[in-house]
Amino acid sequence: MPQLIETVGLTKTYQLGEVIVNALQGVTLSIERGSFVAIMGASGSGKSTLMNLLGCLDRPTSGQYWLDGVPVAGLDRDQLAEIRNQKIGFVFQNFNLLPRMTAIENVQLPSLYSSRATGDEDARARRVINLVGLAGRERSLPTQLSGGQQQRVAIARALVNEPEILLADEPTGQLDSRTSSEIMSIFQQLNREHHITIVLVTHSDEVAGFANRLITFKDGRIVGDRTGSPNDAAAKDVTSLHAPAGGAI
Repeated sequence: MPQLIETVGLTKTYQLGEVIVNALQGVTLSIERGSFVAIMGASGSGKSTLMNLLGCLDRPTSGQYWLDGVPVAGLDRDQLAEIRNQKIGFVFQNFNLLPRMTAIENVQLPSLYSSRATGDEDARARRVINLVGLAGRERSLPTQLSGGQQQRVAIARALVNEPEILLADEPTGQLDSRTSSEIMSIFQQLNREHHITIVLVTHSDEVAGFANRLITFKDGRIVGDRTGSPNDAAAKDVTSLHAPAGGAI
């Protein structure tokens, strides 16, 4: 299948006072269209930094990044904003819903800022709300919804502009185990039935088990890359593809 995401030698460094932090170190990565990828690693391993770069929320210090064949490094601020609006859907741990807006109004927000508005924003919002199992709750405020229902609204909002990819940062981090499983089943359905590419950061082995590829980060580098569910004994370990020259990881 064609590659939706490709990075070559991606690095990101931050300077904190006199200390230089190498958040990412030479990350080379390809993600096929239609994949469901989980990214794991300890706090500070680089996974959230990578998500910020993939989401065009930050720029790399060096290296190349292509999203759907477009070289992202050469784009200006407005072009990056357009890519975020049209090609990427974001799902966050804290839901990030506007408290004074109803569920459907929150879902409609990205379409209001879209340059390709078609006049069917209400119909699209209702369609994705139904897709995530919240039909009938369109007029509910976030405070009238459970945590799991709020995350369903957030997923619907991420879907409303029909993005190429969903980036989800700890989307079950504030949910109990049963609700987490329900939310992950929605992601799995979106991937299997609607062929939406999903890249998800998690600390949970159970959550990662819903994906069909697991990438592990440590100290800003990829140290594990396995296809198939992490619970699948037949999963293929391709860690060696990312090993630095001259030595095994």
